[in-house]
Amino acid sequence: MQDLIREMSMYHVYFAPRGKERLLLLGEQLSQRHLSFSDRLIGIVGDAGSGKSSVINGLLPGLELVNDDDNINPMKIMQVRDLDRSFDAGTYHIDMRFQLAFTQMYEVVSFVKEALKRNRRLIIEHFDQLYPFLGMNADLIIGIGEEIVVTRPNIFGPLPKDIYDIVFTSVKYRRMAHTAEDITTMLLSTKFGYESGNWTHSDVRRGFVLNFKEKPSIDLAELESMIKEKIGEKLPVSYYDDNHIKIGDDLQYCTSPRIHLTNTGDVEEFQLISEFLYDERSDDYALVGLIGEKRVNFSDLNRLHSF
Repeated sequence: MQDLIREMSMYHVYFAPRGKERLLLLGEQLSQRHLSFSDRLIGIVGDAGSGKSSVINGLLPGLELVNDDDNINPMKIMQVRDLDRSFDAGTYHIDMRFQLAFTQMYEVVSFVKEALKRNRRLIIEHFDQLYPFLGMNADLIIGIGEEIVVTRPNIFGPLPKDIYDIVFTSVKYRRMAHTAEDITTMLLSTKFGYESGNWTHSDVRRGFVLNFKEKPSIDLAELESMIKEKIGEKLPVSYYDDNHIKIGDDLQYCTSPRIHLTNTGDVEEFQLISEFLYDERSDDYALVGLIGEKRVNFSDLNRLHSF
């Protein structure tokens, strides 16, 4: 029955959350819901800085990565050249963008085919770069952009590039939303006296949500005007450390400092929904910011859209 369900599955779509902790948690959930013991070739696609490493760490805890945001492991990169000694582990990670800076494509292809022959598992970032030379699709492809797309290809596809095109095109909206959200939280703190502990984060397509247990005494029109003013100042946005970014000269706490625009002026069509939305199920009040397109009907924000 499980095999039948897997064969019937085409796409699963999840919000790509902000913050390392939430990405790790989502990776763990993806492992439980989609990863099978028999999966040997797992392809990861998406742009740099989209959170791929965090999702992989949640998907396969304890896996030693070839690289992450801070380090590169030269020994792991060169493992593809020593086939006689390379297969002492059960699972291997390859980042094609890094790998091809040190080795040739034919060496990577030989390593992957030999690893599969020896019944090892491989998780390959930027799998779309390897696929044309490998000649076989992945058992599971995970694309990370504005949303996380999970698909189990069959003889009819989808191809890795199809998933890459989807997530590469959409990741700019995720960066817009995160940048606008951090401008919002900065102003909530500096202008209205609300600190980060006053809200929790949740998600909406092409935007962000801040959830409050008590309805804030904030003029949302005034807040929207302030946010748009900051966007209009075209301030540089830059990574500072693992918990902060800089917006202009201001240091701002952030749980996902690598997923932003480089300038506030690149945020498109920002708007706040003009009222706090009360959610009876969670008993909280949502402040909702939207980017990328003008929308009025907030009950239709998470509408399905074609791939």
